[in-house]
Amino acid sequence: MSILPKKNDLGFFEIRLESIGGLGANLAGKMLAEAGVLGLGLNGSNFASYGSEKKGSPVKSFVRYCDADVEIRAHSPIEEPHVVGVFHEALYKTVDVVSGLTPDGIVLVNTTREFDDVKKDLKLEYGTLAIVDALGIAVEEKTKVNTAMLGALFKICDFLNPDDMRMVIRKTFEKKYPHLVEPNIRTFDRGYNEVRFKTLEIPEDAESKAFSRPLSLLGYNTQEIGGTITAQGNSILKDLSGSRQGFLPQYNREECIHCAQCDTVCPDFCFVWEAGEDKRGRKQMFLKGIDYQYCKGCLKCVEACPTTALKDLRETIGYAEENRVKHNFPYVTGGVM
Repeated sequence: MSILPKKNDLGFFEIRLESIGGLGANLAGKMLAEAGVLGLGLNGSNFASYGSEKKGSPVKSFVRYCDADVEIRAHSPIEEPHVVGVFHEALYKTVDVVSGLTPDGIVLVNTTREFDDVKKDLKLEYGTLAIVDALGIAVEEKTKVNTAMLGALFKICDFLNPDDMRMVIRKTFEKKYPHLVEPNIRTFDRGYNEVRFKTLEIPEDAESKAFSRPLSLLGYNTQEIGGTITAQGNSILKDLSGSRQGFLPQYNREECIHCAQCDTVCPDFCFVWEAGEDKRGRKQMFLKGIDYQYCKGCLKCVEACPTTALKDLRETIGYAEENRVKHNFPYVTGGVM
């Protein structure tokens, strides 16, 4: 008798993890697949899909389970998942994280917000929504988001045995990083115990959410007029907010001495300056604020600041937009005004 709660036409139970580079979704997918295969005797596969291997770039990790008598011959990306794990809320801006989700599917989101706010952002009409403060747990335990998300995923996928994942955690860390074994097990347990659920009513005529595959903007039919690449890394149109892993610098002008050490270490032209005069009437540049559009949350500025003018802050939805100080660019390269 199968222990899988549901299967698609090919006999697979499928999980898709949506994340950004640096949060450990790739490793989480590997560990998740390993726990099901070694612990429960299921057949399973895992692989990841990503662009440049750098922090902040979008990452997808895929896990397939099936019964031991079923062969896995499909190795394509998962388009109609039963479970989606969203590691970073900033992905909503650029990625349709619930694309293809089955009507009775489950979405797990790393967030501090309440169900109604997350449901509205995801445009979720039915299925089950699960939320957990994976980042908060990881910060307190000095680990990473992925282990807390794994704990929540094991609570969601109740056919999986948590002891199998604890075994995988030990196996993964004990040789190279033995000091991280117990903190990661605590993180896993907290994710398992602290995740919360809310099931939305599923209408009889409910259908899977339409899967949308992003099209390249660089094809001869789809490129911008004039060949302008609006998302190039050095373009002033680039939005790096999706690269932040939960924290950003908070600026307190009252404490600032305008020494520019923050600007010296900033790799992304985030700080906005204005000309003025000091108390003696001498011309000086004063720090006006931070343009959070370009801030990827590296916090090098916080480390460099000799005062308390810059502090690290747990990011909340809307903070960056409300406190952003825009650069006063006269034009955009490529002829776009």
